Amino acid sequence: MTVKLSEFARSLTVETAFTVLAIAKSLKANGKDVVELEIGDSPFDSTAAARDGGIAAIENHQTHYCPSPGIAEFRQAAAKFVRSEFDIPAEAQNIVAGPGAKVFEQFFCEAVLNRGDGVLVFSPYFPTYVPNIERRGARAVMVALRQSNRFRPDIADIERFLAEDPSPRAILLNSPHNPTGGVATEDDLAAIADLIRGREVALFSDEPYCHMVWDGAHRSILSQPGMMEQCVAAFTFSKSYSMSGWRLGFAVSSAEIADAIGKMINTTLSCTPPLVQLAGTAALERDRSERDSTMLEFRDKVVLLTDGLNAIDGFHTLPPTATFYVFPNVAPVCNRLGVTSHGLALFLLEGADDDFGIACLGGECFGEAGAGFLRFSCAEPDERLRQALEFIPAALEREDRLAAWLDRNPVYRLREPYALA
Repeated sequence: MTVKLSEFARSLTVETAFTVLAIAKSLKANGKDVVELEIGDSPFDSTAAARDGGIAAIENHQTHYCPSPGIAEFRQAAAKFVRSEFDIPAEAQNIVAGPGAKVFEQFFCEAVLNRGDGVLVFSPYFPTYVPNIERRGARAVMVALRQSNRFRPDIADIERFLAEDPSPRAILLNSPHNPTGGVATEDDLAAIADLIRGREVALFSDEPYCHMVWDGAHRSILSQPGMMEQCVAAFTFSKSYSMSGWRLGFAVSSAEIADAIGKMINTTLSCTPPLVQLAGTAALERDRSERDSTMLEFRDKVVLLTDGLNAIDGFHTLPPTATFYVFPNVAPVCNRLGVTSHGLALFLLEGADDDFGIACLGGECFGEAGAGFLRFSCAEPDERLRQALEFIPAALEREDRLAAWLDRNPVYRLREPYALA
């Protein structure tokens, strides 16, 4: 007899990109040619100093336990990095190493949330935010990001949350934003800081795409006065240094909060492997030039995909602002074909052609406000992006195939037309 799972375990939702990734890999294993634009991974190799640093760490036998908050070399290098690049007033004691950035969502929630607390979440949102809020018995309070506002947070929504929620305790801010590519401006960040400064409100600043800002420069709310005491910022090596498989990131916060998160690392993960931290230290100290060159290549990919998608009738996306995602509004196409946006994504993958497909995600995978959009990653070679762009218009004309696919997958029929901007 299998033990009965908890209510939380039975209600747990996951990051849909990995579900679609599994479908794409299965189709490819059976001989289908699939352009994978579903997962937020880099198509480039890890940077040179990172690779060399990891190899040297293994050769120097750095393969044992280390302090839970991280080794001294890494914490010092990370603090210097955020000071010099983002004006965050951090020292080594403000840094905690972790396996990527995602884990710090959970640790932030454990550090500040109690049962019943309200947490403001901007939708579309990264799918793992809500499960981490629900782990604590807290409440996700959704407000929509709008394409008409370039997917920037609306300060009025924050004011309303603080004034009307019975227990406003935290805000989750992701800038540059996944999936939309929106960026909170320095004025936005200053206004948010002014609203929460001195209140019992904490903010999680999710910043994995800090080097993928194509219009302007990245700003962190932790550079605003007093925000180190109320915020936790999370950074990762997965995007900037193409180190997704190394699983390395770090959090920045006050010494008190950093110490609490270090205890959470201690009681769950023990520590982040020192050899991985040493690879990251080498990347921070010696790979800036290679990193910045790679970011320019990413920008070119985003421009290529943006221009190509905007040339398709019924697709509309904003000029490139940040990240390596393109987030077109496809509501007119979905309304005409009678299919949800994620249904359209899966049709492009599974049903439009027997031999070729595109893996992307429907915007509703990122919350209700994403419905009527698609998210494309640029993590494929340019020639593959061009193949995908050539395929989409042809696939949209195959309405007989779509009708047959919807008969087999009726859950993706569009019940009510999407609102048009």
